[in-house]
Amino acid sequence: MATPAQRGLFFVFAAGVLWSTVGLGIRLIEDAEVWQILFYRSISLSVFLYLVILIRSQENPIAKVRRAGWPAVIAGLSLVAAYSGGIYAIQTTSVANAMLLFASAPFMAALLGRVVLRETVRCATWVALLVAIAGIAIMFSNKSSGGALRGNLAGLDSAFGFAVFTVALRWGKSGEILPSVFLSGLFAIVITSVICFSLGLGFALSVNDTGIALGMGVFQVGAGLVLYTLGSKSVPAVELTLLSMAEVLLGPVWVWIFPGETAARNTMVGGFLPLSAIFGNALSGARRRPPPITGP
Repeated sequence: MATPAQRGLFFVFAAGVLWSTVGLGIRLIEDAEVWQILFYRSISLSVFLYLVILIRSQENPIAKVRRAGWPAVIAGLSLVAAYSGGIYAIQTTSVANAMLLFASAPFMAALLGRVVLRETVRCATWVALLVAIAGIAIMFSNKSSGGALRGNLAGLDSAFGFAVFTVALRWGKSGEILPSVFLSGLFAIVITSVICFSLGLGFALSVNDTGIALGMGVFQVGAGLVLYTLGSKSVPAVELTLLSMAEVLLGPVWVWIFPGETAARNTMVGGFLPLSAIFGNALSGARRRPPPITGP
């Protein structure tokens, strides 16, 4: 029988695998715009997490959100920005490019934590941040205009949103991830409804697009979060960080196997630096507490 630590490792790795399918899901959508995708994904995510929280805690999720207060509100709103930026980035640039930009979220969180919460940033993290910035600069080269640039900026916006989410959870001193994500789904439903209406985007999508968007809310985001929450309680910080790299590494693999998408050389060269920075920073901080989730 597997030990709690072994089950934790499996749960966290499985969460990374589920999160890594976001690019494939977006590529399989035929016509829906970012706001329409996020609208339907948020509906299924909210319903799924409502049931999970209710079953696990035997408490109304709305009551848990109210008790979390303003940190949960800020965390929820920041996730909406992260979600929308992430979907737009994948739609307008390569999945590999988007995933590697998302990987900058932990370093942004370290900087925000230093400024907002006065948290200490280790020297190794500063070095890793500089390495990651160099990699991002390489990824941005030859993409100074057009959709590729907007996609890159959206990818950084998504990473920043997840960084704000992480810092908001630390500010609230809450180990509860799911209520804030549940609230983000509710916010996203309202915000995307208003945006779709104002832009004249209809809510009627094809069966294919509706099914994929709803499925992503349950399996890609919701189930991944539940698995990560279960696994992170028994997995050391260094292994959490390294296992979460499965999301970044596997994302481009899925779209290479199925749609046959490849990444540009600058993306691969530049992306190697942030991944190396994450790896080195994780090893140097092996005795630190497990970090909050930085993605899906």
